[in-house]
Amino acid sequence: MLESSKESLKLEAMKRIVGDPNQFIRASALRVLSSIRVPIIVPIMMLAIKEAAADLSPYVRKTSAHAIQKLFSLDADQKEQLIEVIEKLLKDKSTLVAGSVVMAFEEVCPDRIDLIHKNYRKLCNLLVDVEEWGQVVIISMLTRYARTQFTSPWKEGAMFDENNEKAFYESDSEEKKGHTEEKPYIMDPDHRLLLRNTKPLLQSRNTAVVMSVAQLYWHLAPKHEVSIVTKSLVRLLRSHREVQYIVLQNIATMSIQRKGMFEPFMKSFYVRSTDATHIKTLKLEILTNLANEANISTILREFQTYVKSQDKAFAAATIQAIGRCATNISEVTDTCLNGLVLLLSNRDETVVAESVVVIKKLLQTQPTQHSEIIKHMAKLFDNITVPMARASILWLIGEYCERVPKIAPDVLRKMAKSFTAEEDIVKLQTVNLAAKLYLTNSKQTKLLTQYILNLGKYDQNYDIRDRTRFIRQLIVPSEKSGALNKYARRILLAPKPAPVLESSFKDRDRFQLGTLSHSLNSKATGYQELSDWPAVAPDQSVRNVEIIEASGSDSEEESSESEKTSSDSGKSSSGSEQSSSESELEQKKKKKTKKVPQKKSKPTAADRYSEIPAVCWSLRASFFFPVTTSSFGPVKTYELLHHMTGKGLAAKYHFPRQPCLYQPSMVAVQVILSNSSDHSLEEIHIGDRSPASLSIHCFNTIERLEPEASVTVSMGIDFSDSTQAANFQLCTKEDQFSVSIQPAVGELLMPSSMTEQDFCKEQGKLQGMNETSATITMETANASSQAISKQVLSVANVGVVSSSQNNFSRFAGRTVSSGALVLVSLELKESSTALLTINTEKTVMASMLLRDIKQALTQA
Repeated sequence: MLESSKESLKLEAMKRIVGDPNQFIRASALRVLSSIRVPIIVPIMMLAIKEAAADLSPYVRKTSAHAIQKLFSLDADQKEQLIEVIEKLLKDKSTLVAGSVVMAFEEVCPDRIDLIHKNYRKLCNLLVDVEEWGQVVIISMLTRYARTQFTSPWKEGAMFDENNEKAFYESDSEEKKGHTEEKPYIMDPDHRLLLRNTKPLLQSRNTAVVMSVAQLYWHLAPKHEVSIVTKSLVRLLRSHREVQYIVLQNIATMSIQRKGMFEPFMKSFYVRSTDATHIKTLKLEILTNLANEANISTILREFQTYVKSQDKAFAAATIQAIGRCATNISEVTDTCLNGLVLLLSNRDETVVAESVVVIKKLLQTQPTQHSEIIKHMAKLFDNITVPMARASILWLIGEYCERVPKIAPDVLRKMAKSFTAEEDIVKLQTVNLAAKLYLTNSKQTKLLTQYILNLGKYDQNYDIRDRTRFIRQLIVPSEKSGALNKYARRILLAPKPAPVLESSFKDRDRFQLGTLSHSLNSKATGYQELSDWPAVAPDQSVRNVEIIEASGSDSEEESSESEKTSSDSGKSSSGSEQSSSESELEQKKKKKTKKVPQKKSKPTAADRYSEIPAVCWSLRASFFFPVTTSSFGPVKTYELLHHMTGKGLAAKYHFPRQPCLYQPSMVAVQVILSNSSDHSLEEIHIGDRSPASLSIHCFNTIERLEPEASVTVSMGIDFSDSTQAANFQLCTKEDQFSVSIQPAVGELLMPSSMTEQDFCKEQGKLQGMNETSATITMETANASSQAISKQVLSVANVGVVSSSQNNFSRFAGRTVSSGALVLVSLELKESSTALLTINTEKTVMASMLLRDIKQALTQA
């Protein structure tokens, strides 16, 4: 009958197939029917879809959802009838149907948000059990839905219950503890339901599911919760290169706005030799986005290796990245610039060319300080063959021709000889250089300029011919030039703004993460933009589901259970998943228990040591740490808390410059606590700290401090080789006071003992970007070796290296936290001038230490 030429027999055959009792045959028949692209059978197809949507088999209902999309593409006029079928299927409780019907919804009527209201909670709770393809579709749809129904959790001053940060499957009874205070912002329970029920999917084996959850948290979650997706995204980097490419693109966009998310996993973005070029470039982009004052030394050291890569495109991209780092972090600008200048002597033309282009951009930010570099680039001009690099040098010489008055005319003379053989971009810059020199040095360059303009007048390229005519009329006075000639200098030599070196991913956040549009950085067909958060949340009661009581029916039980699950916000977790997170919950509870101060607990050995006077520690250090380090002048004391602010409690601190007992990576700090009030202060202790990851060894709780009494206590702080302040709360029984300890860069060092030979050997290893130097003019009183040692040691906790040369003073130390070597050398020159050099991998610390030592030596 199916092979018959008569339509009536074919229709009869299809009817018989649809009525077969086997669910797979019924589904297959509908799949075949919906694939026939003949408009005349649209009514029959619609009838078949409606019957299949009411089928007892969820597999057949799933197939009907697929058929909806096919029918809509064949005849869009059937939209209203298809929406009725979609509305019916959205109420389906089968996890097999959910993903398919949501996909049909997205294709046919994505703007009909009202169809989702009653099914929102059900979809959230079914999500974990839906097949992976359906999970991706549902998460994408719910992301758009949430942006229209909930208010923004990113408002300033928004506060959240910390219990929302618990593990995957905690009960509501635990989560409702602490809802005692009114908050300025209260997250909608349905908003929290979506976040909670998608969180377990971060452990999915399917990369598309993980990426979908990551974009949902990025667009919907409070800013302090987004970081939970970080580990899952980093895990995906172990997958195939196609997956890596998409994941790295999304991480690159995220890392621009929130560096802190990926900074702890910085090593995961180090380039491997086996990576493809497009993967290397993306990792390089992310490393550049993550660069800050604390980690720039490590990143620049990594970049030095990348520049030597055989992959020329990657090496060029690395040089661009160094330029961005130099622009964004002012402390390393000079270091990066010096490193790029060294690359100009590289044998590889691509490296040299890219270095020239980047140097040109950096010099525009501070041209007055780097005329020597412009001269150096002019000397290398003959050896550079890449057109863009030659054009960049010509532009620099022309723009700053008044700073190199002797070199610029000579470069123009050479270009006049080779003008006809040059590339078009070089010719254009040659014409510009001639025009600028004509205006600033007409006596030497007038004839050369006329010669070059005559060559350009008959050039084959019309751009060059047009530029030549324009320049001639602009700079050479004539009757035809009119009034424009008066403004030639202001036009050609006007100050130009420095170029802004930005990430290519800066504006990609306008597209939803994980979409094709985001990957292409262009709006693709079918892309649906995320709406802005509503100022006022719509009525949340539209998502409430009425429970129809029907005694004894299975549907009543299922409906009741579904509603109960919705209200409980995420109790649909399986038993096995709950057991898998029990250990995590126990660990969290243990951590919370540890945070509670034990007032009457027996003090540990470290706590007892904190009460030992500083004199004893100095005595101990002299026996066990025999490093040459003289102490000059009184110890600097800083105010931690004023007695007026502290309601009678005053605190001062200083750095004893002794090894910390509690942990080798900590800096020892001694705090003097005083009670200037007329009543005793009780339970003085350290409270919360910021950031929470800050490692501090607190002093033991002081049970009671009498009026006019004072006590000295010891602390240990791991500053991680950074001068950023350690913020914490100094608490009494009744009050809490926010205080901060900010170390000078010299206090982050410990003395290192070495011979002069070892010093020179280690200094030789720390050259290039690891060397920072400056020529200083010292105060006459500071010119002796003893005075130099006194001033340097007053600034930095370093050891004196004995020197066989009278004009050299050397000092060595290591950073307390990471143990990185820091070498300081001072070479005396004539008339109280000296060359101060600091060699270390910590380039930011080097710049700050150089500034402090220079200030100490140049002042009386």
